[in-house]
Amino acid sequence: MTVAAIERPPNLTRQSSPEGARLSLSGDWTLVASHRLEAAAARIVEEASRDRMIIFDLAQVSRLDTAGAWLINRARHELARRGVAVALEHVRPEYSTLLEEAHYRAFEAPARPRFKLVFVLLSDLGESTVGALREFYRGVSFLGEFVASMIYVAQHPKRFRFTALVAQIELICFRSVPIIVLINVLVGGIVAQQGIFQLLKFGASSYTVSLIGILVLRELGVLLTSIMIAGRSGSAITACLGSMKMREEVDALLVMGLSPMEVLIAPRVLGLVIALPILTFVADMAALFGGMIVSWWYGGISPVAFASLLKEAIALHTFLVGIIKAPFMALVIGLIASMDGLETKGSAESLGQQVTSSVVKSIFMVIVMDGLFAVFFASIDY
Repeated sequence: MTVAAIERPPNLTRQSSPEGARLSLSGDWTLVASHRLEAAAARIVEEASRDRMIIFDLAQVSRLDTAGAWLINRARHELARRGVAVALEHVRPEYSTLLEEAHYRAFEAPARPRFKLVFVLLSDLGESTVGALREFYRGVSFLGEFVASMIYVAQHPKRFRFTALVAQIELICFRSVPIIVLINVLVGGIVAQQGIFQLLKFGASSYTVSLIGILVLRELGVLLTSIMIAGRSGSAITACLGSMKMREEVDALLVMGLSPMEVLIAPRVLGLVIALPILTFVADMAALFGGMIVSWWYGGISPVAFASLLKEAIALHTFLVGIIKAPFMALVIGLIASMDGLETKGSAESLGQQVTSSVVKSIFMVIVMDGLFAVFFASIDY
């Protein structure tokens, strides 16, 4: 094909006639000679734009494919736009069909209306508010479906998939322990170092232990763990359910008479609810250990003294505050991840958007819930 294209490149000759100019096309007008084809098409427009009537003679065209037909049609369209009448002669039947099918169509971008910046900002704010309200309504509806499904499963325990629940606990809980321990050891150490550095100016470096104990057990342990799980396990749940939705596996479950809420969502959400308090406890211990090591090395507070000061600084309710928050944050993470996964459309772009949306919304809601719990526990003096 390449040799033939070189032997018979696309070409055209111009002949003047009383009824108008005649352009005789010859050679192979195929995709093989793409560069010469573009040059020949541009030359057609250049040669014919000076006349009012042009006749295309295709008698000498030896080969024509869709690329050549499309370029000829594009030249015809450009000449017609400039007011030049165009006619075709000596067109083979197969070429005529190809020219009709490979028609050229120009797309003009619609003129964008211009608005003042204030109106655009207000419009975006209104759209964002309406979108947030719709997401909230969708989330409440999804929560209702989940609760109704759990009530039904509680009445029919044989329908619950305990094997899937155990598998999810392994994936979410046990395989997350290394990263949770590492992050919280580092954070505990950083809080201890900064606390000692600042409180040493007042000769109160021993209060660093109280700072570490209260801050880690009430806030940092559960908050960092929830954020890590939202990014690690929440995104995995969204991606898994989204890919199943793309491959129509969710529809297949419905056809088989199975509930996706019972089969896919319940084990994942309950696995999160069980795993997050365990991981929060691990995170608390890791952060306290990191704070103890840094306090010993940087502040000269021995492990025995650290334990003694920690015992005086905290109480049982200090530890329980973080543990109580964990199941609620896990429920929010699981519901958001599952809901966004099932909202995936049939493209990889949609899957990526839903995973990103799931992680962002989960982290945002975790922080909001932590603030609400802080206000609640402060109001009841707990």
